[in-house]
Amino acid sequence: MNSYNRYVLQQLFVGLVLVAAGLTCIIWLSQSLRFVEMIVNRGLGASTFVYMTMLLLPNFLTVILPIALFAVVVFVYSKMITDRELVVMRAAGVGQFGLAKPALVMIMITMGLGYILNFYVLPESYRAFRLIQWEARNSLASVVLKEGAFNQVIKGMTVYIRERTSDGQLLGILVHDKRNPKSPETIMSERGALVESDQGARVVMFNGNRQTLYANGKLSILYFDRNVFEIPNTRENLSNRYREPRERSMMELINLDDATGISEKDYGKYKVELHKRIVSPLLGFGFAMAGLACLLYGPITRRSQTLRIVTAVVIMISLQGAALGLENVIAKNLLLIPLLYVLAFMPILAGSIMLMRHPRTSKKAAKKHRQRMKAAKA
Repeated sequence: MNSYNRYVLQQLFVGLVLVAAGLTCIIWLSQSLRFVEMIVNRGLGASTFVYMTMLLLPNFLTVILPIALFAVVVFVYSKMITDRELVVMRAAGVGQFGLAKPALVMIMITMGLGYILNFYVLPESYRAFRLIQWEARNSLASVVLKEGAFNQVIKGMTVYIRERTSDGQLLGILVHDKRNPKSPETIMSERGALVESDQGARVVMFNGNRQTLYANGKLSILYFDRNVFEIPNTRENLSNRYREPRERSMMELINLDDATGISEKDYGKYKVELHKRIVSPLLGFGFAMAGLACLLYGPITRRSQTLRIVTAVVIMISLQGAALGLENVIAKNLLLIPLLYVLAFMPILAGSIMLMRHPRTSKKAAKKHRQRMKAAKA
């Protein structure tokens, strides 16, 4: 590898890392706000919160890497055009693919990383994330008891607590149960605790009373030192947990007929997920090739640089928008699946053809050059 390739490849690598890290941090912060509720209301620890959000990083990177690669390729080569470095290299006899070689090497590395993420890392990390999320929502913490608020844990049952101590005790408990409209009950106690059992959650209360109002208007009051109040089990069975397409391994997506828990209505979504994992790294290849072709095609001039960059950005946004639109359409009509591959290979082929064409100076530019030379001689 000559000095030019090392120089450009180093800039591309550093730029890709910085841009990908910046975009990842932005998306990570915006998405992690969704899980603050689990910390506040469901008692998740900070370490679990960080671990859950880290498990989502592969899902972010599959989207970020193609865009970051495109941005870095356009930025680095645009900078080299501004600094006249590409003009010097072209004058030294370096061809189109020679100029594009460092970017092509970085594209291949990024595409390989994308396939590793899509085929192996993404399904495993997202499955682990969904499992932790399921456990957080269906464990004891799923019985959300906010301090100073009336919490409807199930239909017809409201629980109020005045305070929750650091060791898990509940102070000032009030439970109103009107599931039986003929004899609604109200239970009050000084303190208690929420415990979990196989049948569901239980509120163990101390020093309180139970008030029952019967249909004939009579009120019955029972004082107790200790009372256990059952909250019916509303937990979802782990075996019945819905597994999203992103949780499925490649083998499961390939053999959908043998996979379990997939309804006919969602069959198209799983098929699209399979082909999306194959196509998305190719789309990143296409984005970068579009940027390279726009900047290296034809004579390199600073005047046309802005137009070339804008053209490359418009092409990239159009390709990304078309890919997102096709995913929704193909899920309803699987016969359109080949369009995903057409969309991915189209910019790659078009960019390769443009790079293979030898740059020629236009007649207009040649005429201006001759005029400048005559003026200089005069």
